[in-house]
Amino acid sequence: MGTLHLLGTGAALSDSARTTTMLALEGRASLYLVDCGGDAAQRALASGLDLTRVEGLIVTHEHADHVGGFPLLMERLWLAGQTEPFPVYGNASALKQVERLDAAFDTSNWPDYPSLDLREVGAEERALVLQDDDLTVYASHGTHAVPCIGLRVERRGGGVVAYSGDTAPSAAIVRLAESADVLVHEATGDGPGHSSAAGAARVAREAGVGRLVLVHLGPQPDGGEALLAEARAVFPATELGHDGARYEF
Repeated sequence: MGTLHLLGTGAALSDSARTTTMLALEGRASLYLVDCGGDAAQRALASGLDLTRVEGLIVTHEHADHVGGFPLLMERLWLAGQTEPFPVYGNASALKQVERLDAAFDTSNWPDYPSLDLREVGAEERALVLQDDDLTVYASHGTHAVPCIGLRVERRGGGVVAYSGDTAPSAAIVRLAESADVLVHEATGDGPGHSSAAGAARVAREAGVGRLVLVHLGPQPDGGEALLAEARAVFPATELGHDGARYEF
């Protein structure tokens, strides 16, 4: 069985119930983080995950709410016992941002501090990101202000989840999410490089997914009821993502 953990479900500015959107992908023996705009290590611990199991990080794009917490994540993984080179997956601009953030702090005299193993994701649709005995992860680029990838995670033996990344409604993300059990899609609102709840719901309907979970949410004065109603008018099997939620696949 695989588990998708929603470590955070907020936009760059959200409310007190949400931190920035971050995920964890857990297989039978594997564990990867997706983005680290906030304190990803703390959120992983709050979700009951063991930091010593983290095998790598996927960074969807270079913006601060998706990668700004990288130095703190690395420090905490090191303190938890990580000493081997640490794999970081992403497109070229995201990896350059990771390098800049890593270089901002002098860790040269920290014993056995892990070096970075940067692994660039290809620009083609369904580019292979990583594969192990539990999970295979593919990426396609969406439509955002900077290059940004969405993800498709396939569990060995069945089960698929997809994540849009930050994007306007995108045909490439529709194809990436095709027939997924769960699609986690941003619903920041209409605007360049982002999607409304209805736009996310149309992607879910076109992709033929089983379930839609809305994330990357700003402040919700009504608790998100209007957002949910907007999406459910297009795709009834929609729910709001909440920090700490988990989905089996």
